[in-house]
Amino acid sequence: MALFAVHYTYSPSTTDGRDTHRATHRAWLANLLEQKVLVSSGPYVDGSGALIIVEGTDTASVQELFAQDPFALENLIESSTIAEWNPVMGTFA
Repeated sequence: MALFAVHYTYSPSTTDGRDTHRATHRAWLANLLEQKVLVSSGPYVDGSGALIIVEGTDTASVQELFAQDPFALENLIESSTIAEWNPVMGTFA
């Protein structure tokens, strides 16, 4: 399995919606953690977005998975990028 970095960018206009759906979003992420798909996740402290690191087989399957995120289903993500990541040093290497 490869590692993928999923980067979300949030709009200030979706703050209330994210607050409303955060528990469902985090429960969805917790399920990925239990399945050993999620490696690490968290929002940027300035509220501009989030970084989620997951294991996957390819970019298309990660895109398909993240289309099921409650934040995505509620259109609360301004933009997202998914990139295969190759850590060479540190905890994730």
